[in-house]
Amino acid sequence: MLFAGHTVIMRGGGDIASGVVYRMHQAGFPIVVLELDQPLTIRRPVSVSTAVLDGFHRVERLAAIRIDTFADGLVEAQSGRIPVVVSPLLPDLPPSCPVVVDARLAKRNLDTTIEDAEFVVGLGPGFVAGEDCHAVIETMRGHRLGRVILEGSASPDTGVPGVVGGESVKRVVRAVRSGRLQWVVKIGDPVSAGEQLGTIDGSPLASQIGGVVRGLLAEGVVSPGLKIADVDPRADRAACFEISDKSLAIGGGVLEAVLQWMNRSQ
Repeated sequence: MLFAGHTVIMRGGGDIASGVVYRMHQAGFPIVVLELDQPLTIRRPVSVSTAVLDGFHRVERLAAIRIDTFADGLVEAQSGRIPVVVSPLLPDLPPSCPVVVDARLAKRNLDTTIEDAEFVVGLGPGFVAGEDCHAVIETMRGHRLGRVILEGSASPDTGVPGVVGGESVKRVVRAVRSGRLQWVVKIGDPVSAGEQLGTIDGSPLASQIGGVVRGLLAEGVVSPGLKIADVDPRADRAACFEISDKSLAIGGGVLEAVLQWMNRSQ
């Protein structure tokens, strides 16, 4: 790998994070991904976090594998595969891990500090470049998507999902109650408005729009308000299994920010 001595630590392995992993890995950086034991990922086919539950998962050219310990993950990262380690907290990092990217997209800073690594990147709202990280990457769709921010913050969270195919709020399905989630459809299935997607403790969940099922949370116990599904009105089934343009744009921003820092550090 071109940058074998610069392992990048990714906090989060969802679809946006996986776009970052793809860009960084293709450029020659070893990556270690830190995830929850029950990932909150919706777009599971294009997310390296899927390896947590499946043991192994391929996202286009990325081969992600669950690894038990961070130390073993550092070794695995040099092989060209993407190790995914269950670690909600950031472990102590050796000098070979100078970059941390917070890609959890919590819309707020959970626990990241500018002291976590030599170069710390935050994705989207909740971070302030120069205070709790060195660079922020814009995640809102539009003219500034993927831009590197070295002073200040990204666009504030609006609480409204981005517009895809002319739809925003209606394309996202959230849990209306707590209980056990089960699906009767699969990612990539076409659905109509009003069609049942699954159930929570037997209560039906319906799609508000027609399109194709782009994302489904892994079955299990959910809480009210949790995002559990996404229906894409563009009805392009192939897109359900490809890293999105948004993810790659954000990944390009992270790659630019890291290379800028390395160039300044020479």
